[in-house]
Amino acid sequence: MTEASSLAPVIGLAVAVVVLIFLVVKTRVHALLAMLAAASIAGALGGMAAGDIVNVITKGFGGTLGSIGIVIGLGVMMGRILEVSGAAEQIAYSAIKALGKKKEEWAMAITGYIVSVPIFVDSAFVILYPIAKALAEKGKRNLLTVGVALAGGLVVTHHTVPPTPGPLGVAGLFGVDVGAMMLAGLSLALPCVVVIVLYAKWLGKKYPHFHAPVVQESQDLEETYNEYMAAKAGKSLPSLFLSLLPILAPIGLIFINTMFGVLAKVDGWEGLSDNGLVQLFTYLGHPVIALSISVLLAVYTLVPKMNKHDTMEHLEEGLQSAGIILLVTGAGGALGAVLRESGAGAMLGEQIASLPMPPVLIPFIVSTLVRLIQGSGTVAMVTAASISAPILANIPGVNMLVAAQAATMGSLFFGYFNDSLFWVVNRMMGIKDVKQQIIVWSIPTTLAWATGLVGVLIMNAVL
Repeated sequence: MTEASSLAPVIGLAVAVVVLIFLVVKTRVHALLAMLAAASIAGALGGMAAGDIVNVITKGFGGTLGSIGIVIGLGVMMGRILEVSGAAEQIAYSAIKALGKKKEEWAMAITGYIVSVPIFVDSAFVILYPIAKALAEKGKRNLLTVGVALAGGLVVTHHTVPPTPGPLGVAGLFGVDVGAMMLAGLSLALPCVVVIVLYAKWLGKKYPHFHAPVVQESQDLEETYNEYMAAKAGKSLPSLFLSLLPILAPIGLIFINTMFGVLAKVDGWEGLSDNGLVQLFTYLGHPVIALSISVLLAVYTLVPKMNKHDTMEHLEEGLQSAGIILLVTGAGGALGAVLRESGAGAMLGEQIASLPMPPVLIPFIVSTLVRLIQGSGTVAMVTAASISAPILANIPGVNMLVAAQAATMGSLFFGYFNDSLFWVVNRMMGIKDVKQQIIVWSIPTTLAWATGLVGVLIMNAVL
C-alpha cells in the first residue's frame, strides 16, 4: 500500500470538514444535509465501499439517537411547560426576594443558571427580560448590568448542562453518563457565570447613563415592578417548590443512580448492584425514566387545571422545536461513525497522542472554530464531538467526560452576528451600535469561554 493510500482516511476527513464548513457558511444547505454530505465524502475518500458508507451512516445516526433522542424530546417537553406555567418567573421572583436590593444582577444570573437547563435560551431571555428591566429601574441599577447578568446565567448552562439538547447530544456522542455530564456541567458553569456577572458590573460603570429606548410602554417600569412584586398572586404563578420540582427531581434521581454506579465499582461494594433499593434507583435514575417523571410532574403540578387539548398542544410545541436538533445530532453521530469505520480516527489518534498538549483540547479547539465560523453553539459542539470522539477513543487515558465538557465549553466562544442570542440580547436592550453590541455580548461570552477552558484543564488534571 502506498503512503498516499494509507493517508486516504485523514485526507478524506480534511476534505469533509472543509466541505461541511463551506456548505453551512456559504450556501443555503442546512447543517443536517451538510453533515450527511461530509460523512459521505469522508467515507468515499477514506476507501469505504458505497454500500458500506450508507450502512455506517444509518447505524451511526440510529445509534446516537437511540441513546439520547428520547431524553432530548422529554427535556424540551418539560421545558415548554415551565415556560407557559410561569415557573420561570416564579424562580426569578424568589431569587430577587432572597438576595434583596443591590444584588439584582446576582439574582438574575442565578435565575438564568437554573432556568436555562430545561428552557431554550432565546425563549428564556424573552420571558425574563421584562423582569430584569423593571428590576433595574426599581433598584436604580444599570440595565446593562442586570440584563447581561441574566443572559450570562442563561447562556452558560444552556451550553453545558443536559437535558439541554446540545450537551445531551455531546454526551451521547462521547458515550458519557448523562448524570456525570450534568454534575460536571453545573460545576464548570458556576465560575463562568461569576465572571460574566463581574463583567456585567463593569459594563454598568463603562456606560453609567445607559437606558433602553422607550417603546410605547403601556405603563412605566416602576408600576410594572410594583405589580410584579406585590401582586404576583394575580399572575397565578406556581409555588417555588413546584417550579423547581420538575428541574431538580430528574437531576436528583440521575445523581443518585450515578453515585450508586460509582460505589458499585469500589472494592468491597461489588454486590451493591443486587440490592433491591439500588435496582429501583437504577431504573428511576435512568435519564429516560427520570425525564419522563419530570414531564409528568410539570404537567400535573404546574398546570393542573389546563385542559387536555392545550396541554397536548404545548407539549407538541416543545417537540417541534427539538426536531431539527435531533436530526443534526443524529447526523453528527453518522459522521462520527464514518470516521471510526474509515480509520481516520485511529490514524489521527496516534498522531495527536504524541503532541505536547492534552488531547481533550481537540474537541475544544474544533468547537471554538466551528462556533466562530457558523455561530450555532449546538452545531459547534455536536460537530466537535462527532469529529473528535473517534479520534480520542484511540488515545489511552483520555477522560471522555472532560472531553465532552471541552466540546461544550468551546461553543461559548465570541457570540456575534451569526448567533441568534446575540441579536435577541442586543435588540431587546435597544443596542444598535456594532461596537457596543460586541462589548455587551461578544466579550462576555468569550470570557466565559476562557474561564471554561481553565475549568476543563483543571478537571483534566484532577481526573
